[in-house]
Amino acid sequence: MISGAVDTKTEEDKIKIGEGGKTMKKMIAVLVVVGLVVAGAAYAAEKDDAKALVEKAVAYAGAEGKDKALAEISKAKGTFDKGEMYVFAYDFKGVVVAHPKNAKLIGKNLLEVPDNDGKLFRKEIVELAKGKGSGWVDYKYMNPASKKPEQKTTYIQKAGDIMLFIDELHTII
Repeated sequence: MISGAVDTKTEEDKIKIGEGGKTMKKMIAVLVVVGLVVAGAAYAAEKDDAKALVEKAVAYAGAEGKDKALAEISKAKGTFDKGEMYVFAYDFKGVVVAHPKNAKLIGKNLLEVPDNDGKLFRKEIVELAKGKGSGWVDYKYMNPASKKPEQKTTYIQKAGDIMLFIDELHTII
């Protein structure tokens, strides 16, 4: 009898644990969904901020002229350098003409330099700028600090005979 009582109690505990496990799984699922919604909203806001910064740089180039805009874009901690989010510029041949983080890139033609998967994404950028004038291009990039590949999304907008970019949006793969 005692043995049967213990077995009954054990079965009741199993049922309770099973129900608790189902409840826990539901709570985890809800938390995952909420996390994805929040992350998606943050990503969308970051994309909006990136696009707005490029549009601000394009307006600045229109108002102040190309040379003054390129000088301002190349300034570390300048108007268009917001830390990890910054504007840089290429010409339509793929030559970097302004960069606030790496002045050594200025004057280098990167058109034929592929991403980590071999994609010539800068050619896609040039075609997008020549065609639609603006838009988003995805590519993969090896982060020099973390040594890990990252998926990047670059916003590009034509500004006269140059293209202005921002490409801080990424995820580690």
